Amino acid sequence: MERNIDMNEVSDGKRYSSNDMVKIGCGDCLGCSSCCKGMGKSIVLDPMDIYRLTSLRGETFEKLMQNNIELNIVDGIILPNLKLSGEEEKCSYLDSTGRCSIHQYRPGMCRMFPLGRIYHDRTFDYFLQKDECVKEGARTKVKIKKWLDIPDLKRYEDYISEWHYFIKDIGNDIREKNDDGVAKAINMYLLQTFFITPYDKEDFYGQFEKRMTNAKKALASMD
Repeated sequence: MERNIDMNEVSDGKRYSSNDMVKIGCGDCLGCSSCCKGMGKSIVLDPMDIYRLTSLRGETFEKLMQNNIELNIVDGIILPNLKLSGEEEKCSYLDSTGRCSIHQYRPGMCRMFPLGRIYHDRTFDYFLQKDECVKEGARTKVKIKKWLDIPDLKRYEDYISEWHYFIKDIGNDIREKNDDGVAKAINMYLLQTFFITPYDKEDFYGQFEKRMTNAKKALASMD
């Protein structure tokens, strides 16, 4: 999901790579869960997020839809996002102490916070969302790679770029066609292919690439 924002207002004016050190350490939050509340529909999930919650954690997509995720339109594409509930609009995965009950399997956007991504030239840089984290006290410097805690990070970052621009291109194509029937067919196909159809536990990237190859062929035939 892309936002039209002034980077000078929301960031420290710098762009970072995964090997950079950034002042984001917050003492393991110490019970603070402000970033898990009131985020609306902004925690959009990608296929790897669903893979973690289903194949690795043992849920099914259908079960997730009952309590934990919902579908919304993002730039013309129907995508899942974390569902917030109650008066506090808190994430359904928060436990009674305000801690994340799926920390090992948490979505990529949660892993980044308070970092964001700025996309360019079919890739991206990280930036610090300077006023998003409300935790008081001085921050410590942490290497972004360590903060994200994602094995084979380069491959993950390549995957994120590929998924982002694939969805962006499809959204642009849907708007150009301006055909509700075609838009619905494309969205249903994407949901089934990348989210609803179960993944095996092993080698997410190989499964994703195979689905991506098939999707590009199938979508081309819809033109």
